[in-house]
Amino acid sequence: MPHVPTRVRKLGTSERSTLRIALIGQSAFGKSVLEALVENGEDEIVGVFAPPIKDGQSSDPISNAADELGIPLFEFPKLRDKEAVDQFKSLDPELCVMAFVTDIVPMAMINFPSLGTIQYHPSLLPLHRGPSSINWPIINGETETGLTIFWPDQGLDTGPILMQKRVEIAPEATLGSIYFNKLFPLGVQAMVESVDLVRVGNAPVIAQDESKATYESWCKANDVVIDWSAGVDTVFNMIRGADPQPAANTTHNGISLSVYDATRSSYGAAGHVAGAVVEVGIDRIIVASSDGSIAIGRVKAAGGKKIGAAEWAELVDLKVGDIFGG
Repeated sequence: MPHVPTRVRKLGTSERSTLRIALIGQSAFGKSVLEALVENGEDEIVGVFAPPIKDGQSSDPISNAADELGIPLFEFPKLRDKEAVDQFKSLDPELCVMAFVTDIVPMAMINFPSLGTIQYHPSLLPLHRGPSSINWPIINGETETGLTIFWPDQGLDTGPILMQKRVEIAPEATLGSIYFNKLFPLGVQAMVESVDLVRVGNAPVIAQDESKATYESWCKANDVVIDWSAGVDTVFNMIRGADPQPAANTTHNGISLSVYDATRSSYGAAGHVAGAVVEVGIDRIIVASSDGSIAIGRVKAAGGKKIGAAEWAELVDLKVGDIFGG
């Protein structure tokens, strides 16, 4: 990224030793950010805004954590409703922290805290703006990704950058391993570090380079239908970039089959039609592409559970020469 002027978010005339923080978040990541900020012990969490309980489901992990910690919890169906905005403002937060938010947060909330709002995004903005920003770099075969803590504005992931951390995408890495082993723990750490920078008045405000911006929408099952005639790199990257969600998929005898735990195989493609089963092993099945083959460790047939590929192969009497995706 070319040099752009860096501004710093200042505290104003009076030094603050403790911030009043409102946290908007959900799921395990939001819970971990909440717990880390509490453990940091520097600030007061004046309220947590979490998704409401859905019918037949348990409460969100961040809601449970807020209850256990004795922090006021608010569960509005839509944050942009006037009742939610009024409740947020009544807490008089100095900083808002957004940790994994899928609802639309209105600018009336984002702009209200005196020190602004910071948000976590799992990519190196301005690259991979959008909701599936971990999937696409892997599917594209990129070797690096990262996370950004930024100051949200009216655009989608377009606000100025506060902090970034880079991570390698190893050749065998999956969506799951990149997120849970790298972007999740680093993201929690970066959130705490960013709040510390805001508190001492030294938080960067760096404009994103719009000339390098990219955007991708949700990575859905129909985006990751395997074309076995594509090269082995393309097939392998698609499978690992969608593992575990939304799961790359093919068909067998007309039934959709999601595939997981893929590795490159030493089997060549010579003499095999793309999509052909070239081996049914004791713990995997191997399928040919146009220029190589892929070993698959687990599968999930439509309406079924995720099981070992060899177990599934026995259930359906899979044989060498059977064709996937036909």
